[in-house]
Amino acid sequence: MNKQVTDISAVLEKLTSEVSSMRKTIDEQHTMIYNLTRANERLTKENRELRKRLLKYEEPTKDSDNSSTPPSKERMKDEVVRRTKSLRKKSGRKPGGQNGYEGQTLMKTATPDVTEDIAPVYCKNCGASLEDCERILDYITQVVSLPDLNPIVKEFRHYITICKKCGKPVQSHAPRKRGTNAVIYDATVKSMVVYMSVVLFLPYGRIADFFEEVYGLRISQGSMVNWISQAKKSAAPAIGRIKQYIMKSSVVGFDESGCYCNKRLDWAWIAQTVYFTLVFRGNGRSSKELESRFGESLKRMTAVTDRHSAYFALHFLNHQVCLAHLLRELQYLNELDKGQTWSKEVEKLLQEAIHERNERLHAVIDKTPWLERLDDLLKKNIESTKKQFSRMRNGLVKCRDYIFNFLEDPLIPSDNNASERGIRKLKVKLKNSGTFRSDLGADAFFDIHSIVETAKKQHLTPFNAIRALFQGTESFAMGIAE
Repeated sequence: MNKQVTDISAVLEKLTSEVSSMRKTIDEQHTMIYNLTRANERLTKENRELRKRLLKYEEPTKDSDNSSTPPSKERMKDEVVRRTKSLRKKSGRKPGGQNGYEGQTLMKTATPDVTEDIAPVYCKNCGASLEDCERILDYITQVVSLPDLNPIVKEFRHYITICKKCGKPVQSHAPRKRGTNAVIYDATVKSMVVYMSVVLFLPYGRIADFFEEVYGLRISQGSMVNWISQAKKSAAPAIGRIKQYIMKSSVVGFDESGCYCNKRLDWAWIAQTVYFTLVFRGNGRSSKELESRFGESLKRMTAVTDRHSAYFALHFLNHQVCLAHLLRELQYLNELDKGQTWSKEVEKLLQEAIHERNERLHAVIDKTPWLERLDDLLKKNIESTKKQFSRMRNGLVKCRDYIFNFLEDPLIPSDNNASERGIRKLKVKLKNSGTFRSDLGADAFFDIHSIVETAKKQHLTPFNAIRALFQGTESFAMGIAE
């Protein structure tokens, strides 16, 4: 017979107490789980940050040898290593001049400015005078020296001549305005100031110190600004010619870099060919800067660039990516994982293609076999390597069709080094001066720098090109275009 329960209230009270105790335990465990979850999230975040910091010690440091990091952003330690380390392979030859190399030495001039005879005045044997004795030429030496650095002051006296026929006075010059200074600097002084500012990248203060200490001339910085502005104005026709010739060119190299101007970050752009260079300032780094300046002419160009996305947003006729950039990135992968061979094989492929072009400078080389070799490397399984390798492979896949175009067209270079060298002068200028204080000063530097770089490509000296700006604009524009 079933046992009857007579203490229901006591049982219910006990069950209620147990449920309450269990609920309290669950709440405590829930609180504990919540705290542990928060602690785990915090530790995970700290772990991620610590791992990121440790990568600086575990992975090779990126510098200008193994990445696109500019030398100006390298650590001092890395810069010292870079300046004492060469990526060139040992040739096995002894250091020094090689057999067959034509050295350079100072050559004697046939028309020296000053000739001085040097002969003994007394006999070292008997002490007699040698004044009227016969002399035999032994040897000739020539010494090159600078003339006395004293400025030449020319005074021009302007006369008024009275005509005998009509009796009216005739001036030999345009009437001078009242209050103007009768003492001015000529084109040589102005050209030297502009040369030192644009070509030697010196700040106005250092230029002023140089002229005062060497020549004794106290030139104000305001005068320097005016002369550079004058040179910019005179360069306008030549700049227009340079732009026209670049727009007609079939192969153009482009690059861009940051430019601090008037307390803001602008961007300096360069467009250059074998014969012309144009540097200009833009408000941003987008493709609109090139599109607004070159318009429809971009569709007729093969652009030699790095892999900046702005260039691939434009409708160029064709592209050639810079292999020097790719080789630096592959060098970093070689240092990151020395056990793998994938990046070394890609590096070897690119180097062989460059060597092939250098050996056959004017030949049209079929790029199909080279693309097939590249495709084989891109299909390899590199999942076991670090994420940087997958990122590199994906980048190569995107630009695959623009890697070996230089083989099929001898006019296309394999790298964009010429553009980088042209725009690097801006970084040297900023390193010396810090910033451009005005938009006019920045634009003047870019225009004159374009003239200087184009003059070099036309086998003209930069100083003569700058001096021509103060002597005649149209003749210089015609000459630079030729």
